[in-house]
Amino acid sequence: LSAKFRQVYTNATFGKKSISDGKVWLKKAGGKMRWDYYKKARKNARATVGKSFLSDGNTLWAVEHGNKQYFKRSLKDAVLPVAVTFLTGQGNLSKDFQAALDKSGKYGSKRDHVLKLTPRKPSAQYKNLWLVVSPDNFRVTQSIVLEASGNTNHFRFYTPNFSNPVLD
Repeated sequence: LSAKFRQVYTNATFGKKSISDGKVWLKKAGGKMRWDYYKKARKNARATVGKSFLSDGNTLWAVEHGNKQYFKRSLKDAVLPVAVTFLTGQGNLSKDFQAALDKSGKYGSKRDHVLKLTPRKPSAQYKNLWLVVSPDNFRVTQSIVLEASGNTNHFRFYTPNFSNPVLD
């Protein structure tokens, strides 16, 4: 799967929102993924990648392209939030979360199915995860994480591509 995304991170304390755009590639087999975040482009300029997060299922790299720096971490002993582990093929949503349909209308459109996931084990990192699912094809179009601090991390996915294979 590959898709474009928009991430809106809202700091609850200061009410400040930060918006990022990029592209994601996910390959569930082996937990491989890549998130490229675009730098803000000037008018009529082509967007370039400012930072990337990559995983081969064993190692996570955070790359700052402009500074030519990276951070490398083994995933073998890392404690990743359960909200993230399902992306790497390690998690089990039904085992790790209690699921309920959310009819509040806070996320998604009137037509969408919104699944509210509450962790079965309390987490110091987050309170809830919502997945907004299209009723047409049952694919996730948005994911929202409510952090324990009250901050929200909201991803919207656009132009998904399921037909082109994601290369290793």
